Amino acid sequence: MKNTKKILVTGADGFIGSHLTEYLVRQGYQVKAFVLYNSFNSWGWLDQSPAEIRENIEVFAGDIRDPHGVKEAMRGCDIVLHLAALIAIPYSYHSPATYVDTNIKGTLNVVQAARELEVEKVVHTSTSEVYGTAKFVPITEDHPLQGQSPYSASKIGADQIAMSYYNSFGTPVAIIRPFNTYGPRQSARAVIPTVITQIANGKRVLKLGSMHPTRDFNYVLDTVKGFEAVAFSDKSVGEVINIGSNFEVSIGETVNLIAEVMGVEVEIRTDDQRLRPEKSEVERLWADNSKARQLLGWEPRYAGMDGFKRGLTETVSWFVDSKNLTAYKAHLYNI
Repeated sequence: MKNTKKILVTGADGFIGSHLTEYLVRQGYQVKAFVLYNSFNSWGWLDQSPAEIRENIEVFAGDIRDPHGVKEAMRGCDIVLHLAALIAIPYSYHSPATYVDTNIKGTLNVVQAARELEVEKVVHTSTSEVYGTAKFVPITEDHPLQGQSPYSASKIGADQIAMSYYNSFGTPVAIIRPFNTYGPRQSARAVIPTVITQIANGKRVLKLGSMHPTRDFNYVLDTVKGFEAVAFSDKSVGEVINIGSNFEVSIGETVNLIAEVMGVEVEIRTDDQRLRPEKSEVERLWADNSKARQLLGWEPRYAGMDGFKRGLTETVSWFVDSKNLTAYKAHLYNI
């Protein structure tokens, strides 16, 4: 039996958004996918979805920066999962104003429309980047927020706008704060796809940025189930909730694990253009996920070293498929 809730996913054409959209359709929800309007009529990654998924979603092409379009998209929806955002950190050094317009004003458009339409629930997507370099680990939701890049500053602003509508108007907002999500379809501006695509294209000397920072990587299916848990828990309203594996690993170790999974030996060369400015680099991220466990009953299925290797194996398997690999420009640095 199909779930009666109608869910709008903004950013449904992106990496996490497309996985989330597909998952919700398979779970029987009515799903409306908000994709970025473009003259090619592209639905982003949803174009690659199986026919039974595409036939069961309502697609709305618009721009999150347009308040009228956002409100029209949200009309008739019970729950809004707001993922639409600019996320590339290097590009935020280049074009910071676009991050303010998309991330902060876009979020304002969503919560204002939710207030006016009396939407049941808005799940706003944050990021572990808002914490900056860890002052203590594991990082709880009470950790100070540090804008170490224009991207992270824009997401801090977006988070605060979203929560201000809960505090000011009682708008039912919950904030999900995923740590570093990886998996099939991720942009090559992220480190795991960068490594995989370079190796898959025959490179054994890899051009990469800093190797010493640590991250808390989450396989995309864990992140997706985190969204579902936050969306359907009454306890999440007015809360910020980390979705993380509670497992810390360095970029260098991650590269070695990928090479091991792919059965090759690699050499790493530092590419200066891939380095963040010194004070902008987030040196350490490690999630405390106890709030998600206690409040939502959510826990990662791909946790620890064994889970990470399993997730990397599934990710590699997708990327090395020639029809997927050819979509990536592995020889170029993607900002």
